[in-house]
Amino acid sequence: MRILITGGAGFIGSHLCDRLLAEGHEVIAMDNLSTGSIENIAHLAGHERFHFIKHDVTNYIYVPGPLDAVLHLASLPSPVDYLNYPIQTLKVGALGTHKTLGLALAKGARYLLASTSEVYGDPLVHPQHEDYWGNVNPVGPRGVYDESKRFAEALTMAYHRYHGVDTRIARIFNTYGPRMRSDDGRVVPNFICQALRGEPLTVYDDGSRTRSFCYVDDLVEGLLRLLFSDETRPVNLGNPQEMTILEFAHKVLEVTGSSSSIAFVHPTDERTKDDPKVRCPDITRAREVLGWEPKVSLEEGLRRTVEYFRGRV
Repeated sequence: MRILITGGAGFIGSHLCDRLLAEGHEVIAMDNLSTGSIENIAHLAGHERFHFIKHDVTNYIYVPGPLDAVLHLASLPSPVDYLNYPIQTLKVGALGTHKTLGLALAKGARYLLASTSEVYGDPLVHPQHEDYWGNVNPVGPRGVYDESKRFAEALTMAYHRYHGVDTRIARIFNTYGPRMRSDDGRVVPNFICQALRGEPLTVYDDGSRTRSFCYVDDLVEGLLRLLFSDETRPVNLGNPQEMTILEFAHKVLEVTGSSSSIAFVHPTDERTKDDPKVRCPDITRAREVLGWEPKVSLEEGLRRTVEYFRGRV
């Protein structure tokens, strides 16, 4: 197959490039490098079935030749990015989704939208299943990311119903692994980098918020199973093993062997406004429809991720 991946130089996108190339497909990675990095795909330079196009997906997209699939992963998914660039975040969710759906329609290609667990907001249903509509503050600081993805899902379903585009929607929960940016503000790189530097791990409030962490290789497997399935409804992809942020901090200290302390911080800015108190996917649909569930343990995934950061901190 000939496949376009927007956000192809990003954390998850670059791992998708690797996997699809390994399976014999031709891959076109598109990225404007605002949050992605050439370093993530540098090892693919010169590969006969890999092509890179530097382009902003909020503008008209031209790709010569046929396409069998379009995977839209371009996004500004980290708190640092969407709080610093709120309008760009909304544009890539709205205009970027519109442009990539238009391309899929023109090429007769299958389309996969990388959505997010953030469509559930600060949930009142736990764990979160795909039929839950969410609890999102549309005018809060996080709303620019949450609503951009909710709009992207609505637009994807509109193209599916009205234009007959063969679409897939993946709701991605917290994912971690090599190639994450050390400065993106998310808890995994924050804790690992602090631990490796011997700095205190900064835990917001009392650390009782929960998250569920899925290793990137497991996520990529889920995305490809969804892409090649017949499932057009949204599908949660994440690890249902839920833990508090404080428990996760202790796990990072254990894996890194760091003697860092834990510092409880009460943020005075907007970083934790509307921050979900709990987050855990119900993956019943993924299990039943895709035969998918995570395989990599937190300990093993963290070990691989720590080794990646150890050479960069």
